Amino acid sequence: MEGPAYNRKIVQIKVTRSIRLAIFHPGIFGRYSYSLRVRGSSHLAIGLISGVAVADLVPGVPFSLFGIALAGFSSLAPDLDHPDSRLSKRLGFAQTYVRWAFAVGALCIVAYTYLALAPGREQRMSYTAALAFALIGLGMQGGSARKLALLFTGASTAVIGLYFGFLWLSLLGTFVALAPFTSHRSWTHTIWATAFWTYIGYLANQSLGWHGVAQFAGAGYASHLVADSLTKQGVRWFLPFSDTSLKIPLIATGSRSGNLLELGICIGYALLVLGLVVGRMHF
Repeated sequence: MEGPAYNRKIVQIKVTRSIRLAIFHPGIFGRYSYSLRVRGSSHLAIGLISGVAVADLVPGVPFSLFGIALAGFSSLAPDLDHPDSRLSKRLGFAQTYVRWAFAVGALCIVAYTYLALAPGREQRMSYTAALAFALIGLGMQGGSARKLALLFTGASTAVIGLYFGFLWLSLLGTFVALAPFTSHRSWTHTIWATAFWTYIGYLANQSLGWHGVAQFAGAGYASHLVADSLTKQGVRWFLPFSDTSLKIPLIATGSRSGNLLELGICIGYALLVLGLVVGRMHF
């Protein structure tokens, strides 16, 4: 099989559970396309290492496995703006049920229309609304369903926070609800989002008495932006005041060499933190 159609063939290669590498088959143009995201596993590893650094090196912060886990969770939070990120998939677990919810909503509207409305213009409009609900539910696939699921998850969390008087929980829910509707590496990948996430940790600390929450949350979140700044796309840290991407383009994400470099950075960072921790010990 020869010709332009053959040259444009795309071979999908699964790199990780959350990232697929799309390679344009070599041909007339010899083009290649790949993901610009650091792998979620690398972000998680860097976040956990940052948590260990905070637990052992920051004065006044006690060692806490919960805090280290929080740093790991926080390191994944910026990528809530991407529907295929590790955390988006975990928090958007109810995406299948979202589609069913639209179907059930359509059926409820049909039942109400048939039983309560007399034939006429109002009944026709109600049936049209039911049909719209059903079509929206059927049309939601993958990312769109996951975004809506995250919206429901975040909104529910925000309401629970308001009910129990936990402002930090309401702000956390608001972040989860709105982040999926921003473009990738935009608002969630800024210094302002880092400060906001750290402030949520500060409020949780004040409300629950978990000392060091702000430090663990802030370090984990910031570690994600630093890691993304090592890619070719970089990070617009000061959006919207500056559209300049700050970057040290070391990592060609999605490539074998890029994956190996990510692993090397994680190991090097871990050794650095280990060395600093050991250096503080008194034998």
